[in-house]
Amino acid sequence: MEYEIKPHEKLSLGVKELWQYRELFFFFTLRDIKVKYKQTFFGFAWAIFQPLLLMAIFTVFFGKGGPQEGLPYPVFALSGLILWTVFSTGLTNAGNSMVTNANIIKKIYFPRLIIPISSILVALFDFIMAFVIFIVILIYYQVHVSLVWFPVMLVVSIFITSISTFGVGSLLAALNVKYRDFRYVIPFMVQALLFLTPVIYPVSKISNGWIQYALAVNPMYSAIELFRSGFNEQALQFNLLYISFGSALFFFIVGLFYFRKTEVYFADLA
Repeated sequence: MEYEIKPHEKLSLGVKELWQYRELFFFFTLRDIKVKYKQTFFGFAWAIFQPLLLMAIFTVFFGKGGPQEGLPYPVFALSGLILWTVFSTGLTNAGNSMVTNANIIKKIYFPRLIIPISSILVALFDFIMAFVIFIVILIYYQVHVSLVWFPVMLVVSIFITSISTFGVGSLLAALNVKYRDFRYVIPFMVQALLFLTPVIYPVSKISNGWIQYALAVNPMYSAIELFRSGFNEQALQFNLLYISFGSALFFFIVGLFYFRKTEVYFADLA
């Protein structure tokens, strides 16, 4: 009896096969978490310190204008930062994941998508740690939270963040295997995107409508705006949200398609 190992269709996640290899999600995720915090004094607390330190810095330099979108500036900044950290960390790790795991890829077969997805799971682990502190900040500033709307928007925003990170991350992971220049492009791109995302400023501050539409192409716009809608009681700009969510789906499809198209060569190029 002969078995042929070949990639799935280019627009298929291969859910059945991913489920068969589900133990590898735990293995890669736990391994990356251990490596990330190995020999650190504060350990998992760094997942909390990083967004808090950035919140403090942005509050000092950008928070003098007072509340933003009805929120105290520290709450406004931290609400964007904890989601942005998932995107930036997951994107960076996923983009470099195929090269980092080249030795494993060359030795054994398993669904290659497990590697970038595990990178995103590590970022979501950090989000859980930071989210606990965010709840404390909400209580401290006595921000009213909708007990119905907030949980729903939390799930939706995490979903959008995850598919956005996966789409762009898997695209960069595949490109990075063949073109190692992307090792240098990824950090620069992440830094630039921070200032093109409504993390430290609201899009409503921008009067030019065309610039608003351009910023809405960023898939993280919808994730952050929907997340904040659970506690800032501001009207949502649905036209911008549709553009942003459409962008998230576009990057998800393109990233998955290109990854599936090129994964057959990963073992030779990694």
